[in-house]
Amino acid sequence: MNVLGISGSLRQGSYNSMALRAAQKLAPQGMKLDIADISRIPMYNDDVRAAGEPAEVAALKAQIRAADAVLLVTPEYNFSIPGVLKNTLDWMSRPPEPPFDGKVVGIMGASPGPVGTARVQYDLRKVLVFMNSFTVNKPEVFISLAQTKFNAQGELTDEPTGKFITDLLVAMQNLKKRVG
Repeated sequence: MNVLGISGSLRQGSYNSMALRAAQKLAPQGMKLDIADISRIPMYNDDVRAAGEPAEVAALKAQIRAADAVLLVTPEYNFSIPGVLKNTLDWMSRPPEPPFDGKVVGIMGASPGPVGTARVQYDLRKVLVFMNSFTVNKPEVFISLAQTKFNAQGELTDEPTGKFITDLLVAMQNLKKRVG
């Protein structure tokens, strides 16, 4: 199973990008997880889309289409979706051939706070319903107090968090088998 991971943070030392790299290492047998770069996706403008999809947008759409599933790993900004991720999803929701249509999607997030991205995950689920994707409902992976779960090299050191991530990846595999 080929999974495309997307971090909702562009920050160099992002806990979410660390969690995404941890998921890459924890991928169960038979799963390959590649990581997409959304830093070059331009601000959504329907006039630009109508004139011709930017190359970066077309390339990401192709990556998503080629994947069996997508793993979104995101922080929570102001109780909701970071602008860079929402902008990317807005581009991905537009014709031609929106690539999230019928796609299996897993969601997780890391935060230095105690809530661990619960609100952003709720908002992402609403967006993904519109995009007609199949979102894994359980397990929910909220990595709270993230600064205590990664070492200075950005490696996950918290075993229970690793198990939650692995369980999510397995749930993505199982959902893919169910929906085809």
